[in-house]
Amino acid sequence: MKKIVLFDMDGTLTPPRKELDRDLIPALRELAKISEIGIVTGSDHNYVLQQMGLLMENTEIRYKLHILPCNGTKYYPPPLSASHKHELTFEKNMREELGEMHFSSIMQQILRRQAQLHLYNLPLTGHFVDYRGSMINWCPIGRNATLDERSAFVEFDRGFSHGNFRNIVAEQLREEFKNSNIDLSIKTGGETSFDIYPKGWDKTFALQHFPDKEIWFIGDKCHEGGNDEEIYKALLPNNSFSVESPTETKDIIEKVLIPLFKGEKIER
Repeated sequence: MKKIVLFDMDGTLTPPRKELDRDLIPALRELAKISEIGIVTGSDHNYVLQQMGLLMENTEIRYKLHILPCNGTKYYPPPLSASHKHELTFEKNMREELGEMHFSSIMQQILRRQAQLHLYNLPLTGHFVDYRGSMINWCPIGRNATLDERSAFVEFDRGFSHGNFRNIVAEQLREEFKNSNIDLSIKTGGETSFDIYPKGWDKTFALQHFPDKEIWFIGDKCHEGGNDEEIYKALLPNNSFSVESPTETKDIIEKVLIPLFKGEKIER
């Protein structure tokens, strides 16, 4: 059976909201010789292109590279030749799935909470809510934030007096939507945002695209409430790995996956 290794993007292949860690390219090149590669992320295609454009456009890895934005509810298979790009072949729509009334209710609740953030004296930078077709991404600090402003929010989030700020808000939103009979998942995404989508549209959704392959996964948000949690658990005990940085990802590729796929004996 052919193999595919699915990677989370932010924190796994790249520093948060930055370009691919170039130290990973030799390891990914070797991996692509014996396995296909997929990027499954809560981000939409435009962010994947910004951060992973080098792999998608300028290396031979592109011919083994599957792009799975929005938790795999969008799918771009590898291009067939140098004259082709990754083209969208599959897409789900959250607005159609939930209906206009429920969708509007979700947006109104997010905007109400966004309006309350002035109470915490946080910088508000713009582009707070991003509807990606199959999910809503809510970034309280705003996607226009500078690195310093993002760092300030991360410090606030982790040092919140009653526990992690985003975890508290996510739990409150789950209860509110449950009481409104809206069946949603609310996950913390990256360092500054929330991913909000219909139940079942977590990253395990991406698995259905590869029924004929042995699937492996590497991600950094595998803890409870993180947006890698479900796919990480689905592929336990042997086919998933939790990392804390692209450096750890590189080590797993070089020291575990490549030797394993070549049939060499390793210790995990």
